[in-house]
Amino acid sequence: MPSTFTKTFDTPAYKGTVTIPLGLYINGEFVDPVEGGTIDVVNPATGKVVTSIAAGTKADIDIAAKAAKKAYKTSWGLKVPGAQRGKLMSKLAVLMEEHIAEFAALDALANGKAYNTAYGRDNKGAIAVMEYYAGWADKINGKTIETNENKLAYTRHEPIGVVGQIIPWNVPMFSLSLKIAPALATGNTIVLKPSELTPLSALLFCTLIEEAGFPPGVINIVNGYGPTAGQAISEHPLIEKVAFTGSTLTGRKIMEAAAKSNLKPVTLELGGKSPNIIFDDADLEQAVKWAIHGIYFNHGQNCSAGSRIFVQESIYEKFLDQFTENARAIKVGDPFSPDTYQGPQVSKTQFERIMGYITSGKNDGATVHLGGKQIGQEGYFIEPTIFTECQPDMKIVREEIFGPVACVMKFSTEDEVVEQANDTSYGLAASVFTKDIDRAIRVAHALEAGTAWINCANQTEISMPFGGFKQSGIGRELSEYALENYTNVKAVHVNIGIRL
Repeated sequence: MPSTFTKTFDTPAYKGTVTIPLGLYINGEFVDPVEGGTIDVVNPATGKVVTSIAAGTKADIDIAAKAAKKAYKTSWGLKVPGAQRGKLMSKLAVLMEEHIAEFAALDALANGKAYNTAYGRDNKGAIAVMEYYAGWADKINGKTIETNENKLAYTRHEPIGVVGQIIPWNVPMFSLSLKIAPALATGNTIVLKPSELTPLSALLFCTLIEEAGFPPGVINIVNGYGPTAGQAISEHPLIEKVAFTGSTLTGRKIMEAAAKSNLKPVTLELGGKSPNIIFDDADLEQAVKWAIHGIYFNHGQNCSAGSRIFVQESIYEKFLDQFTENARAIKVGDPFSPDTYQGPQVSKTQFERIMGYITSGKNDGATVHLGGKQIGQEGYFIEPTIFTECQPDMKIVREEIFGPVACVMKFSTEDEVVEQANDTSYGLAASVFTKDIDRAIRVAHALEAGTAWINCANQTEISMPFGGFKQSGIGRELSEYALENYTNVKAVHVNIGIRL
C-alpha cells in the first residue's frame, strides 16, 4: 500500500492537519507504481522538500487506460443517464466545498501562491465549475434535422470514451476541475496527470471520488513527469482524446504524439503574450489597478497575463508613475500571510527562467525601471519588475516569461497599437482601456485574441468560453463550448418510406 503524507499547518491563514495518500489513483484505489520511483514536492517559499509522491510511468498509464475503458463500457458513459452523472458531480462539488481550506493550504504549500488566492479564486472557482457542468450533464442534446417525409434524420452527441488530460501547476485545482467536469458531464472516463510540481491537492481530490459515488475506473489520476506519463497519455491507443494546458512547446509535442498514435483529437490551452492597451481617455486610476492585476496576479504565472502594456504617449509618464507606485506597494512574502499578494515563483527552474529573461532584457537594451532582483536568500521570490525602453524584437517583448515582469511601451495612434498588439505568435487574451465605447468595441474586435477585456483584465466567467487564437491553442474551455471537446456527433438516418 502507498504511504501517506500528513502536514500540520499552524499559520495565520490556516490552522489544521491534512493527510493524503501518496500513491497513484487507478481503478478506484491508491496503488504503488509498477516501476517504482518518486517525485520530490518542494515548498517554493523555502526551497525545501515537503514530501515525495509516487511517480507513474508508461506502464501505469496503460493500467489506468484499461481501467477507464472497462468503466466506460460497463459502468459509465451511456450506461449512466446524464441526470445520474450530474448528481454524482454535485456530490463531488459538495465534498470539495467541505475540504476547501485543506485544498487551499496544499496549493499554497506546493505552488507558493497566496493562501487567500488559492482559497477564493482557485478552489471556489473549481467548485463552481464542477457545479456548473453537473447542471449540463442531462442536457447533452442532438437535433432532429428536417429532410423529407420519407426519412427521419437526427444527431446524437455521444461521449468519446477514454480521455487523457494533462494539467499545469499555476492553478492546480481550478485546472483539474476545468478538465474533469465537462468530460464527466458528457459521459467520458478519465486518465489525468497533474503537474509533478503541484500534485498534493489532486491527491486529496482522489480521496473524495469514491465517497461521491463514482464507479471504479471512471476517474484515474496518475502523477508523473511529462516526458514519461504525459507522453504515454498522448500516444496510448485506448485514449481517444487528449486535453492539455501548458506551454506551446509541449503542446506541439502532444499534438505530434496524438497524430502519430491513433490520430486522437486534441484541445490545447497554451501560452500567451497578452497586450494591455491604455488609451489617453481611460480612467487612469482604474487602468493602473487593472494593469497591476493583469500582470502581477498569481505572481505573473498566468497564461493570460497582460505582460505587454501599451500606453498612449500623452499619458505615458503619468501612467508609469502610478503603475510604478502600485507595483512597489505589492506585498511579496509568505503565502500564508493574510496580506501577501505575491508569493514565490513555483520552482527553482521557473525562478531561473524568469531571471534569465530579466538578464536578456538588460542585455538587449531595455531599462529596468523597477525590480529585477531576487528577494531574500531563501525560496524563489522575485521583485515585481517593470521594463521600459522596450523594442518589438526583444525577447522580453516576444516570448512568454510567465513571471512578474511587465514591459511598458508608448504608442501614438489606434492603428499603430492594434498592429503592435497583433505582432505576436500568441493570441490568448487582450485588454483595452478607454471611455470611448465605439473605440473600445472596434479595437476589441480588431485584436487577434480569444478573449478581449474592455476596462478590466483577467476576468473569466464560467458561462463564457476561454481559449486562444494562433499558437495559443485549439478549442475552448468553460461554458457550453467546452462540451464540444468531449463528444462525437453521430448522424442517424432512418428510412421510413424510401423504396429502391
